Amino acid sequence: MEALFVSTLVVALGEIGDKTQLLSLLLAARFQRPLPIIWGIFVATLANHFLAGLVGSWVHGAIGPDVLRIVLGVSFLAVAVWTLIPDKMDEHRPPQGRYGVFLVTLVAFFFAEMGDKTQVATVMLAAKYNALALVVTGTLVGMMIANVPAVLLGKVAAPRIPFTVIRVVAATLFAAIGVLALLGIDLF
Repeated sequence: MEALFVSTLVVALGEIGDKTQLLSLLLAARFQRPLPIIWGIFVATLANHFLAGLVGSWVHGAIGPDVLRIVLGVSFLAVAVWTLIPDKMDEHRPPQGRYGVFLVTLVAFFFAEMGDKTQVATVMLAAKYNALALVVTGTLVGMMIANVPAVLLGKVAAPRIPFTVIRVVAATLFAAIGVLALLGIDLF
């Protein structure tokens, strides 16, 4: 259950102000059809994070525990720094097309999440916990916690969200997990 809880918390906080959350806002404003957007985000995240979790599970088995601890610690610290850098909505416009809101969302979200900090966090969490189903479920729930309100509230809520404060909290959480990993303390 720890893997589920930590994965949900880390990704929900890490996603606030992230480019994929901004993409959610943009899709909601453009299409104004929340249900197909939410389902597109769900399916894209499930596929993307399942693949990331598989990579993390492989890393867990391929690297010795001491090296894994150092790699995870440094990786979480790097993601903490990365979290402090705001993403820009202008760089991630949804593709134009006639394929329907669900498919546009699915494709745009899947590719926007490639190499994203929440995908990297999913790899690291799967490597740390070696609990693929719990980590993927947790990261999926975290993504939905962060993105469903963005879709439902669209552009109305975006100016009122304290992205800077949330990024600092998320970065602090990533950094704490990184330091604990480097020290060999297994609280998370």
